[in-house]
This record gives sequence, C-alpha cells and structure tokens, in this order.
Amino acid sequence: GLSYLGAIVTDVFQGSMRIFTKKLPHPDLPAEEKEQLLHNDEYQETMVESTFMYLTLDLPTAPLYKDEKEQLIIPQVPLFNILAKFNGITEKEYKTYKENFLKRFQLTKLPPYLIFCIKRFTKNNFFVEKNPTIVNFPITNVDLREYLSEEVQAVHKNTTYDLIANIVHDGKPSEGSYRIHVLHHGTGKWYELQDLQVTDILPQMITLSEAYIQIWKRRDNDETNQQGA
Repeated sequence: GLSYLGAIVTDVFQGSMRIFTKKLPHPDLPAEEKEQLLHNDEYQETMVESTFMYLTLDLPTAPLYKDEKEQLIIPQVPLFNILAKFNGITEKEYKTYKENFLKRFQLTKLPPYLIFCIKRFTKNNFFVEKNPTIVNFPITNVDLREYLSEEVQAVHKNTTYDLIANIVHDGKPSEGSYRIHVLHHGTGKWYELQDLQVTDILPQMITLSEAYIQIWKRRDNDETNQQGA
C-alpha cells in the first residue's frame, strides 16, 4: 500500500543534515545595544538535526548586464559554488517579517539517490520572476564527501554521484515548458523527452540547459560510470 511506497521513497531519497541557526539583532538598533544583545541566550547559535528529501540550491542574483548588441548576458555559476550552502561554514541570512536569522547547513547522511532543486523562481508581491543563470555541472563523478560532517565521513564509504535525470524549464515563468533528460542505464545513452517526443541528446548539451530539478545516483561499491560521453 501507500505506507510501503512511502518507505521505499524514504529509503531511496531521504538524507539528513544539521541546521545551525543564529538570531540577529534588529539592523536599526545602535551598535552598543546589538553588542549587548549578542550575549543573551536568545541570540546564541542553536542546532537541530533534520531530514531532507531534496536539497534546494540557491542561484546568485542574476545581473542584468547587456552586451554591445543590447542582448542580455546570461550569467553562469559552477555547481560547487551553489553547493557551498551545505559545507557547514557558509552562512545565509533569512528574513521573516519581524526577525532576521543566520543559518548554515551541514550534511550528515547522503541518500542512494539525491535530488537537487535549483531555485529559479522567486515570488514577488505581484508576479513570479525566473533566474536564467546557467549552472555548470559535470554529469558524472561529483564527490560530496566534503559536505559531510567529519565524524560521519568515515561511515560513508561512497560519496560520488552521477547524474541520471535533468528536468529543464524553458521560457517565461508563467507559460514556459519542460524538457526532461534521462540516462538509459543499459546503453549509457542520454535521451531528451518533451511531451511524447523522444530524441537522442549529447551529454555536453545537457549542461547548457536551464536545469531546474536533477536526480543524482550514488556509485556504490566498485561501480564505475557507464555513461557514454
């Protein structure tokens, strides 16, 4: 039944992390008052253990540069830059309507299949905006060992992942379309699916797309990469 299916999904996709949170004094307060508040218990860093089914990767704000022909320049960012959110050191500020917090994240368990959700869409008061930044990623051999806390690194024998699926969003946020890149495990070939259309695609073309959701498979034991390049 559903509970059995839920257990399978959990076994396959669920990892865990530590979330460290530190409350910040209100930015408008005088410096001395901020300094005093930082000694209060309320402003000390706290830590919780949490599970996750996917990791949200934040894109840097897209600059609106234009070249000589007035074409917008699409920025690019390496995958490892946006993965730094989970290295246990990088701090990110979160704002609620009345309070500000600094958070940092550190992974404590890597699942057999790891889902990345690249945060392309942000909601403003009136409309949804899409960030067009291209993420530069290798499609094989991504080692995530450094994002695990030291004491669990020893327990994780395998921390290397290969991409097996890539969901792309094309066009405007309100009316765009989706394409899916899928690795055929038996042949090591990549295919692109759009509606009912299936076509071959070269692996290097995948990395040029506006990736939105990705599924990565962990290499276990002495498994080597089967993908054709």
